[in-house]
Amino acid sequence: MATEEMDKRFHLEEVRDEDLQPYVTLRYIARLFKILAILMVVMLIGEVVTGFVTQGMGALMTLIGETTKLLVIAGLMWGGGDITILMIDAGHDLRVARILLGRINASLQHHEGPAEERRPAVNG
Repeated sequence: MATEEMDKRFHLEEVRDEDLQPYVTLRYIARLFKILAILMVVMLIGEVVTGFVTQGMGALMTLIGETTKLLVIAGLMWGGGDITILMIDAGHDLRVARILLGRINASLQHHEGPAEERRPAVNG
């Protein structure tokens, strides 16, 4: 009997996948940021190869500055994608909390009845 009660409680507290919003646009933005970060690294590799082929070791100081700049921008893009995914997860957590709080409220109202009936009368 205890396992039946645990199974019932587990299913009541569970949040269905269809209750969560898909956040399609934010997922596209996260992918866009990550793809842009990868493209920046590919451009960096191409720039380094082109610099060494055309100017040799004379391009080293220029390439160090460009490499640093492109790596920082690529890191910011990648971080922007991760922050967007974090926003999606935070939205899901907020939605789950609202759903479960609504279920708890409905359960309390169902078991105890309206709040007005439970209050004692105050003589004044």
